Amino acid sequence: MSRVILEEMNYRDLGRTGWKVSDISFGAWAIGGAWGSVDDTESLAALNAAIDCGVNFIDTADVYGMGRSERLIAQLKRDRKEEIIVATKAGRRLSPHTADGYNERNLTGFVEDSLRNLATDCLDLVQLHCPPTAVYYRPELFGTLDRLVEAGKLRYYGVSVERVEEALKAIEYPNVQTVQIIFNCFRQRPAELFFAQARRRRVGILARVPLASGLLSGKLTRDSEFAKDDHRQFNRHGEAFDVGETFSGVDYETGLAAVEEIRRLLPAGVSMAQFALRWILMHDAVTCAIPGGKRPSQVRDNCAASDLPPLSEAAMAAIRGIYDGRIRASVHQRW
Repeated sequence: MSRVILEEMNYRDLGRTGWKVSDISFGAWAIGGAWGSVDDTESLAALNAAIDCGVNFIDTADVYGMGRSERLIAQLKRDRKEEIIVATKAGRRLSPHTADGYNERNLTGFVEDSLRNLATDCLDLVQLHCPPTAVYYRPELFGTLDRLVEAGKLRYYGVSVERVEEALKAIEYPNVQTVQIIFNCFRQRPAELFFAQARRRRVGILARVPLASGLLSGKLTRDSEFAKDDHRQFNRHGEAFDVGETFSGVDYETGLAAVEEIRRLLPAGVSMAQFALRWILMHDAVTCAIPGGKRPSQVRDNCAASDLPPLSEAAMAAIRGIYDGRIRASVHQRW
């Protein structure tokens, strides 16, 4: 049986914002409806379970259910008295999704929509949502974000990126407070090239896709089936445009084989998801991991990773060996 009793949630500084956020936080993509069917009552139960566990940071986006996720979080904030910091994202509603679409008019419109969805006068944190690489070479866009801060529409801003090089470019802009990047046992390159620079500039790091789209939960098998509206169905065989996102860009069968190797490393009473999340937290540059959860039981299991003891040097070395032997060749230089 996995260890699900959370004794203490731990908190880390979110860059230069002055906020301390739970090192296991909540990713709200799934409750928007892109990972199979969801029920709003159950989604709210999952959100409340996160707050009960000590989570105080939620990551969402305007495209997660086209506002559905944001509106559920607004309901949560009405129901709870605790301070809840909400990060949302803007840009992926653009069609076509081009660098030219990232302009003052569009971004201001996206911010206004999120303000309404989240029922607030000022957004805590807005992140550019994996924009085309060319966006990072347009300082006027970051000037637009500065003006939105000055206008009181948002407190801080950051970016969500696909590539390490985009992250490095983004933090050249002095008011970028956070970078959200894929980081997990199957995607280790950020630790080599980016983390030291982020730490030097005191930039918060949000580890997204921390369980590799569910592979690192240890619950997927060769026979797993995904609903027609589940994001993972579109890249089961590496055929989709977002191969770098789903399953962290790892071939599904390769990922399953690597998971079975990792499973041998689990301490007694620790679930695969908890182990994978604790591996992320072994990297001090990371502010928090943001696993998703559609059910309270998932959320509680994930949150329990926060107070697990540190992984041993032998376990960390073994994970690196699995990565080098099975995963590195197919993903390391791509992102």
